[in-house]
Amino acid sequence: MADNKKNRKNNRNNNMDDDFNPKFRKVRKKVCPLCSDKNFELDFKNAEQLKKFINDKGKILPRRATGACAKHQREITLAVKRARHIAILPYTQD
Repeated sequence: MADNKKNRKNNRNNNMDDDFNPKFRKVRKKVCPLCSDKNFELDFKNAEQLKKFINDKGKILPRRATGACAKHQREITLAVKRARHIAILPYTQD
């Protein structure tokens, strides 16, 4: 009986670790685009720059999608909202 369990275990994980689970693989953490480039200045008047941080419907992308740190995500949000208020960016896309 013990030999049977051992054989099943060996058949299941031929060349992989016992802890391997493809469902829970490690994802590489994104680097903040504003922290990595010191010359990158976020400006609410530059619509092309802000379009990187909004989706096709005009919604602001979350941190997990943009890879921005908390400090810069707040700045991105503020810049997008200011651009929307002065009609540089639309509130929604049709």
